Amino acid sequence: MMGLVGWSVVVPTMLGGALGMWIDKQHHFAHGATLPLLMIGLAMGCMNAWHWVSKEDAAMAADNVDSDDDSGSAADHTEKRS
Repeated sequence: MMGLVGWSVVVPTMLGGALGMWIDKQHHFAHGATLPLLMIGLAMGCMNAWHWVSKEDAAMAADNVDSDDDSGSAADHTEKRS
């Protein structure tokens, strides 16, 4: 899981940097585009990772609640039979 989170940050960061370098080669602005696009890519990657981890955490919490409910109901049925 941690490898996927890392890649979800690295890929947009590198794409932003590559796009910024390409823009800098094509157009000669007074200020470069590489650093701003690198930061935008990093921010987008971090938001993507945060969203993905939050979604996985919610799914894991829901699984834990479901498994707790299932084990409790089986014990209740066993007690009623006795």
